Amino acid sequence: MVVLAGGLGLDGLRRRGASRRIELVVAAVVLAAVVVLAVVWRTGGAALVAAVLLALGGVAARIAFAARVVRPAAPRPSRPVVIWNPRSGGGKAEKANLGAEAAARGIEAVELRPGDDLVQLVEDAVARGADALAAAGGDGTQALVATIAAREGLPFACIPAGTRNHFALDLGVDRDDVVGALDALVDGGERVVDLAEVNGRVFVNNASLGVYAEAVQRDSYRGAKTSTLLNTVPDAFGKDGPDHPTLRWTGPDGRPGPPVAALLVSNNP
Repeated sequence: MVVLAGGLGLDGLRRRGASRRIELVVAAVVLAAVVVLAVVWRTGGAALVAAVLLALGGVAARIAFAARVVRPAAPRPSRPVVIWNPRSGGGKAEKANLGAEAAARGIEAVELRPGDDLVQLVEDAVARGADALAAAGGDGTQALVATIAAREGLPFACIPAGTRNHFALDLGVDRDDVVGALDALVDGGERVVDLAEVNGRVFVNNASLGVYAEAVQRDSYRGAKTSTLLNTVPDAFGKDGPDHPTLRWTGPDGRPGPPVAALLVSNNP
C-alpha cells in the first residue's frame, strides 16, 4: 500500500488540473489507511488488518482487470447473421432463447447442429448477402467465424455463449449477458482488433500446446474439466507416455526457450 500511495503521488505530481488533485487525494487516503492499519495491528487487530487488506486487494484487482474499451458508433447492418451453438457453455445460448431474441432484433440466427460444417454455414450466410457476422459459442467458434469476417471485410460481433469467454472479456463484453451482446448488431460500437494464427489457423484469444491442449480435446472435458485435466497428465507424461514429454520453442528474439510441458500463446486485442 505504501508503494501504491507513492506511485499515485508521483504520477499525480506529473499531471495537471483535476487528475492531479484526484491522484494526490487518493495517495493521501491510502497513506493514511496504512498508518491506521499499522496502529490497529500494534494493538492486536492483526485479523482485522488482514481482512481489510484482502478486501482492498480484491477491489484493486477488479479495477485493474476491468475492461476499458472505447467503441466509436458503428452503422447498423441490414442483414446480420449470428451462428449459434446450443451446446456451448452448458447450453447458455439455448437457455437464453437466443434464436428468438436474435429474430426480434432482425438478426438471422443459424443454429449449429451436430454434424454441421461450421465454416460452410458461415460461407453460405455470406453468399446469401450477410453484411455482418456474429458467433455465439466458445473461442474456437469465435475464431472460425471471425476468420471469414476478416477475409470478407465484414463487422464481427462476439456473443459470450461459451464457457470462459476469454475473447469477450478482452473486448469488454459483459460475459453474463448473452442476449444483450446481440445489440452490438443493432446500435453497437466498433473497433478494430488483431487476429493471430498458428500453423495457418486463426485464434482470437489464445492458442495452447501440450498437456492442457490435449485435455480440452477430450470429450470428457466439457462436463468434468478438472478431473480430465488431472487424468491427462499421467496419460501424456507417465510411464506410458512419450519419452520426452516437453515442448521446445523459440521466442520472438530468436532464442530457444527452456523445454516446457505446456505452452500458451496469448493474443490480447
